[in-house]
Amino acid sequence: MVWHHRRNSLRTYWKQQTGYGRAEAMLERKWPEKYNGPGHVRWAGRIYGNGLTRALPWRRARVYHGIWGLAPYQSLYEPAPSLLGSLPLMPEWYLAFALLMGLSALSFVWSPLTLVLPLLVGAALLPLAQAGLSAAHASFPDSPPKRAALLKRRLLTAALHLVQPLARLRGRLKEGLTPWRCRGALQPAPLWPVTTSTWSEHWQAPDQRLNSIAAALQMEGGCVLRGGEHDRWDLEVRCGFFGAARLLMGVEDHGGGQFVRLRLWPDVPAWSPIVTVGFAALALGALHDNAWPAAAVLGLGALLLALRTLEQSTAAMATITRGLRRLHKGGA
Repeated sequence: MVWHHRRNSLRTYWKQQTGYGRAEAMLERKWPEKYNGPGHVRWAGRIYGNGLTRALPWRRARVYHGIWGLAPYQSLYEPAPSLLGSLPLMPEWYLAFALLMGLSALSFVWSPLTLVLPLLVGAALLPLAQAGLSAAHASFPDSPPKRAALLKRRLLTAALHLVQPLARLRGRLKEGLTPWRCRGALQPAPLWPVTTSTWSEHWQAPDQRLNSIAAALQMEGGCVLRGGEHDRWDLEVRCGFFGAARLLMGVEDHGGGQFVRLRLWPDVPAWSPIVTVGFAALALGALHDNAWPAAAVLGLGALLLALRTLEQSTAAMATITRGLRRLHKGGA
C-alpha cells in the first residue's frame, strides 16, 4: 500500500512528483516487460476521481441505451480517452515541445522552418487547455465566498497540472528512463534475418521450449515480450524505443527427438526511418540554401537517430544470439 500525502507548498509538490518519476524509472528497470518503448506501463485500466487531469474530449460523449432503448443498465466503465487526448498528458510531451522550440529557433537562419511555428503554438496550447479544463472542473470543499480567491485557487490548480508532468519528466530523466535508453550490451551481430536450426534428443512441448528460450534471454539482460494470438513472431527482445529483434520457432517431431528451426530478425518501428529521412531531407535543403548552421544541426539529428536505431537493433540481435548460445551449451 502506498500513501499519497498532500503537499502544502509548490516546492514540496515538485519534490513529490519528481520522486514519482524516479519511482517509475526504478520499476521499469526491475520489470521492463511491463512497460512499453517510451517507458510507460502497459495498463488499460482507468483511475476515477475529481482531481485527475482531464484529457481533451475529441469526440462527443454517447449514452448507451441499447436497441430501441431496451438496455436495462448503463455500462459500468467509462470509455478510455483517445490517444490524441492523452498525448499532452505524457511527460515526454515537454521533450517534443523542446524539439519544436529548437527547430523554430533555426528558422532565424533558414526561413522554411517557420512552418514549424504553428506546431509549436499547438504544442503549447494543448497542455494549457487541459490544465484549464481540469482546474475548471476541480471542486474545493471549503470554497471561499469571494470570486477573486476562488479564481486564485483555480489558477494555482491549473499551474499544478502543468508542473506535474514536467516534474515527473525530471525524475524519469534523472533515473535514466529516457526515450533513447538502450537495454543490452552492444556487440557485433547480424542486422539481417538469420535462420538457424538444431537437433535435440530431448522432446519438449513448443511452449516449454519457448519458455526456456525466454528465460535464457532474460538471463542475458534482455526485455523479453511474448507474441500475441495474431502476431507472426513468438518472442521479442526490445532494447529501447528505436530498435528490437524478434524470434519465430518451428518444431518438427522425429521419433523421440526434435528438429528445431529458429528465425530471428531485427525490428525497427516504421516511424524511425521516416523521421530520420525527414531530418536528412531538411538538412540537404538547408545545405542547398547555404544555411550551414541549420544544415549541421538537422544533419546531426538525422545521424543520431540512425545511430541509435542501429545500436538498439544490434544490441537486440546480440542478446538473442547470446541467449541461444547459452541455451545450446546447457544442452536444451
